[in-house]
Amino acid sequence: MGSAGSLCALLLLLGTGTGTGPGPVPPRVVLALLARNAEHSLPHCLGALERMDYPAGSIALWCATDHNSDNTTAMLREWLGAVGKDYHSVAWKVQEEPSSYPDELGPKHWSDKRYENLMRLKQEALTYAREQRADYVLFVDTDSILTNNQTLKFLMAQNKSVVAPMLDSQTFYSNFWCGITPQGYYRRTADYFPTKNRQQVGCFAVPMVYATFLIDLRKEETSRLAFYPPHPNYTWAFDDIIVFAYSCQAAGAEVYLCNQQRFGYINVPVKAHQTLEDERANFVHLTLEAMLDGPPMQRSRHISLLPKPLTKMGFDEIFLINLVRRPDRRQRMLASLRELEIAPRVVDAVDGSTLNSSDIKVLGVDLLPGYYDPFSGRTLTKGEVGCFLSHYNIWKEIVSRGLERSVVFEDDVRFEAAFPARLRRLMEELEGAQQDWDLIYLGRKQVNAEDEVPVEGVQNLVVAGYSYWTLAYAISRRGAQKLLAAEPLSKMLPVDEFLPIMYDKHPNEDYKRHFAPRDLLVFSAHPLLVYPTHYAGDSNWLSDTETSTIWDDDTKKTDWAGSQKTLRDSQGSAGHLRSTARDEL
Repeated sequence: MGSAGSLCALLLLLGTGTGTGPGPVPPRVVLALLARNAEHSLPHCLGALERMDYPAGSIALWCATDHNSDNTTAMLREWLGAVGKDYHSVAWKVQEEPSSYPDELGPKHWSDKRYENLMRLKQEALTYAREQRADYVLFVDTDSILTNNQTLKFLMAQNKSVVAPMLDSQTFYSNFWCGITPQGYYRRTADYFPTKNRQQVGCFAVPMVYATFLIDLRKEETSRLAFYPPHPNYTWAFDDIIVFAYSCQAAGAEVYLCNQQRFGYINVPVKAHQTLEDERANFVHLTLEAMLDGPPMQRSRHISLLPKPLTKMGFDEIFLINLVRRPDRRQRMLASLRELEIAPRVVDAVDGSTLNSSDIKVLGVDLLPGYYDPFSGRTLTKGEVGCFLSHYNIWKEIVSRGLERSVVFEDDVRFEAAFPARLRRLMEELEGAQQDWDLIYLGRKQVNAEDEVPVEGVQNLVVAGYSYWTLAYAISRRGAQKLLAAEPLSKMLPVDEFLPIMYDKHPNEDYKRHFAPRDLLVFSAHPLLVYPTHYAGDSNWLSDTETSTIWDDDTKKTDWAGSQKTLRDSQGSAGHLRSTARDEL
């Protein structure tokens, strides 16, 4: 948010604050929303607020925005114009110019003037709520998305002076501290991770909450709370969340955090030197994680947004393999790729479960002599035949269309943050280094623990060792030609066993002697750019290759028991965490 200055204030009284229908009048709430440079998250934040299960006639909106260099003001104005009439009243405060503070180094730098203005605005919202004789004031930051529409009612039911819903993020970051030093600094405690991970569940007393929290104005101790000016005895850092934590301590108002339910999400803040684009990339990643872990975010129906322009990231084609009988995966992947501004070509996967012996014979498929799954001892499954044929058909299309560079996605991909930018940068460095390549794993399971050789002149790229999975990879036309020339259908094994054979890193010499030459030039992103959505044993895990039948015998069913391919990677596949000024780490 912004600093003090000549702010233009407009108060629109749109109702009388009565509840609708018979029964007791609901408690009156002021919802305070402060936004700066929030166009990336504002449609989702407002969408969550308009779906809140609470009578809008008992909510007064207090909104402020200033120092924007994006479209935040226009979005707020459009939204308030559409929904304002439904609320008790709307207080709308906007400052169009300037777009930055004189002492800030960039839009994500928190200068003293920015902190001061934010504290003044929060104090103004708190004062407004008291003057309106509201029962509660709910502060909501625009990077907080309350997907649980019962959040407000739940917080009220806790009967606490100050209470916050625990918000989830794509890292260990959240909207509370479990410990604070006598000097006002963060203190690591043994309670944070069990609370954040919901290993201990309840409503817990904590020294600090921020981003989104509810204050019960009916309680005597909350009458002494203030954001600005800081308490006369205050000597801690000049930071709005720490100032408020001290105010709660001085007023004797206990602060609580509740994690009994999944209330919503919070975006991981970027560092002071980073940009609005970095923050947008973080938020896009958060929306993708929400699609997987649920509940997903939904944009406001009342904000006009132009369709995102979709690209192929500099590749000739982006293939997405999906079984027609898995429409949920297709929809989730297409939604994810739209958020990432990627234009895919959906390829209907070969459904191994529909293949009979005649189909397999006509296709020229035969088992590689002596092949058995290295973990379970079973032979090839029909699901694995279908998976291989799906990739094989794409390799044929790459060659027939003369596609020099392509990306292949399966439909169970979890993207890392800033995926398109990181992949573009990787490919640009590869081209700059004039490094030939046939295939690049974007996601995989590294089988052996030993270190892999970095590629000279290219950051974040290694020479791939023995690997499992084909969930995402880049492939060149030459690479596809080499794979087809090996004539693998007549000596088939799982496609993720075939690839390491072709770059001569498979440990089974008997398998390798059936294929020559084995000169596929294969690298891997490091760290990886994608991971599986789920792993074997997870509640939502499903594999059409592992859970299948033997390739030439429908009476023999298989599942993942005994196979370690789809288990979580022991090398660590949670991705890497981005450190931030307010991150728990």
